[in-house]
Amino acid sequence: MNTEFLFADRQLSLIRYPQKHQHVSLQAWDSADELIIEYIENLQSESAVAITQDSPLAIYNDDFGTLGCWFSYLKPLWISDSYIATRSLKENLAGNALLDNASDHASFEPVTVLTSVQPLPLNSNQTPSVVVIKVPRALALLEQQLIDLQPYLTTQTRVIAAGKVKSITKSVLALFEKYIGETTTSLAKKKSRLIFSTPRQDKKQHTSPYPTRWECKGTSGVALTLDNLANVFSRQSLDIGARIMLEHMTVSSNDVVVDLGCGNGVLGVNALAIAPDCKVIFVDESYMALESARLNVLNNFPDKIGQCEFVASNCLENLIAREPRPKVTKVLCNPPFHQQNVITDHIAWQMFNDARELLMKSGHLVVVGNRHLDYHIKLKKLFGGAKVLASDKKFVILGTAKR
Repeated sequence: MNTEFLFADRQLSLIRYPQKHQHVSLQAWDSADELIIEYIENLQSESAVAITQDSPLAIYNDDFGTLGCWFSYLKPLWISDSYIATRSLKENLAGNALLDNASDHASFEPVTVLTSVQPLPLNSNQTPSVVVIKVPRALALLEQQLIDLQPYLTTQTRVIAAGKVKSITKSVLALFEKYIGETTTSLAKKKSRLIFSTPRQDKKQHTSPYPTRWECKGTSGVALTLDNLANVFSRQSLDIGARIMLEHMTVSSNDVVVDLGCGNGVLGVNALAIAPDCKVIFVDESYMALESARLNVLNNFPDKIGQCEFVASNCLENLIAREPRPKVTKVLCNPPFHQQNVITDHIAWQMFNDARELLMKSGHLVVVGNRHLDYHIKLKKLFGGAKVLASDKKFVILGTAKR
């Protein structure tokens, strides 16, 4: 993996967390980051903006912390829905000696880090002077972020977004026009471009359409009510993999279940429907996913919230690192096959490795996935084999036990 970021007479060493699982062809920055850096540095050199504590720089969706590291000297607000992005930022700040207090493992100072479900820590007298947004994969996430920003913007706030040319669609520009104001774009450079949006004077505060809500039937036939925040996978309906998993789930009351890559938590909530006395640990790298899962336990089984835990983690590493480890007997998994805009199988591979590490002896991993992904090959290498529990033309459920 290329880790040396050389730009504008400055060098940073930057990794994509977790570094050991990344393909050698990947890097932590892209040309959109370079366009943002160049533009804001020019604003600074021309004294065109005054970035202060009361008028800070706000950075959204910084994939692996490149912008947070570069602009750390400006003490920015840094907002992300991704635990992995947040962990990447921490590793990169530490790796470039940019932390104010390296001995404080919880601190990101001089960067103020916020999750996507936290409000900006600004009062009525404070407003961002510059807002930078990396255009995310999910338009719903972008829409939610623009709605969240509305109360904090003035006509003097500079709103700058960036992304690959192919990601800056008419739909993206329409969201900026709707929620911010007049919007233009730069010329393309290195297959990326900037978006400039000017907050309108007669701004109207919009109501968020999120979370979206729908119902589905669990294994026991009970109707489950599911809320989905903006960045949740398959936000508008039950995805096919989860549907087939619901039809074939088995859980007992003495199980400690991990819903790994939980999304809206439908598998874990269904586990509570099947076995009301089981314990469920919801794990995801998306803060909106974990909040959706929490809401959905409260929606359906509010008296069971004490049996549940919601953990932001890269796969299962934060549970594995605990002392003592939770005594997990079953891991349910519907693995993703992309990270940001990159298609990859390293996440599924780490999920399976981590499940093997965490599970109690004789504990079970149950995986659902597209047939063409050939998860049975990976599971055979790690567990010695896997059994087909159910299948259709497109998906297969595989089960395996830790020996």
